Amino acid sequence: MTFVVTEKCIKCKLTDCVEACPVDCFHEGPNMLVINPDECIDCNLCVSQCPIDAIFEEDNLPNDQRHMIEHNAKYAQHWPILDYQKEPLDDSDSWIDAPNKMQYFEE
Repeated sequence: MTFVVTEKCIKCKLTDCVEACPVDCFHEGPNMLVINPDECIDCNLCVSQCPIDAIFEEDNLPNDQRHMIEHNAKYAQHWPILDYQKEPLDDSDSWIDAPNKMQYFEE
């Protein structure tokens, strides 16, 4: 079992969760983060640190976010590791509660 970053992270990319990760399993894309399932040790530390509740345990992932399991695994192989907290995207506050954000995903 692993933890999964959901669509809610798209266009927000808040990195509070990264600081909590003891194994550097977060990878950074242009407008979101993903978790490498092969590196995640299921410690659960990142979940409580995500200010927008965008991270779920795989078994507790909402049904409409199940596609994000594969998404996290795929992009963790291509994007660089992020192991420090960064400033959020400039307009992240306006995207926090936006629905259906997959259409804004950037590779």
